[in-house]
Order: sequence, then C-alpha cells, then structure tokens
Amino acid sequence: MRQIDNVDKKILDSLQDDCTVPVAELAANVGLTATPCWRRVQRLEEDGVIRKRVALLDPGKVNVGVTVFVTIRTSHHDMKWLRSFTALVTAIPEVVEFYRMSGQADYLLRIVVPDIAAYDRVYKQLINGTDLSDVTSSFAMEQIKYTTRLPLHHAVA
Repeated sequence: MRQIDNVDKKILDSLQDDCTVPVAELAANVGLTATPCWRRVQRLEEDGVIRKRVALLDPGKVNVGVTVFVTIRTSHHDMKWLRSFTALVTAIPEVVEFYRMSGQADYLLRIVVPDIAAYDRVYKQLINGTDLSDVTSSFAMEQIKYTTRLPLHHAVA
C-alpha cells in the first residue's frame, strides 16, 4: 500500500462528509484538477482505504430506532465453534456490528430493531443457534454521538 499524504487525507475527509460530491468539486476542494484527483480516488479504492461508498439512513425513519448492545460470553474457544457462531450472527440482518473482544465479554454486538419484541426474536435466534454462557443486553436510551467519520490525523503521511 502506498503512503497516504496530506492531499489524500483532504480527499478522504471530503468523501467522508459526502461521497456523492462531483469529482470536479472534490478536486477544487483539495487543490487538484479533476484527472489527478480521480486517479487518487481510484488508487485509494484499489488500496482498500476506501472500502465502499454508501448512503447513511435514519434508523427511526426505517423503523429500527432501538439500539441494543449485547455482550456475549462463551466457554467455547475453538475454530469450529467460532465459524458456526460467526455464520449465525452474520445471517441476522438486525446485527449491524459484531466484534470479538478482550476482557470479560468474548463478543459484542450492536443490534437495531423497532422494539423490544423484535429484539426478543433476535435474542431467541442467538440462544437457539449456539451454546452461550451469558448474554447481556443493554438498551441505548439516547444516542449522544454517532459518526462514521474516521479521524485522519493518525494516517501515515
């Protein structure tokens, strides 16, 4: 992978704000002409720095305004179990984030649903699909900060 320079950082920052910005406008914003700017965007995509371009939806307007954080502990720590558990969790569309953790919890899930009854259905899928030691659910009361924007000052120039 090539180094990320300050111009790349400007491009990435702008695209994190609005990935639909026309290339001519993006180029003007970062001090390039359109062709070199487009080449940089393509390189960033080829290098996997830009994984994909998406639309961010309002959860409440698509009826999944309840966020549940679920910590899971298991006594199984082998690859066969992990593959099976991963397949189970990734097949549940309400699970929007899935992490293997260090510390007291083995896994952390972020689940979005319309209500508690919908979460209960997801919970039952989880416990019926595999052997778990502990499942702890915490319902978010208020979203204080949410962003998909990554800090770029750590990117190596």
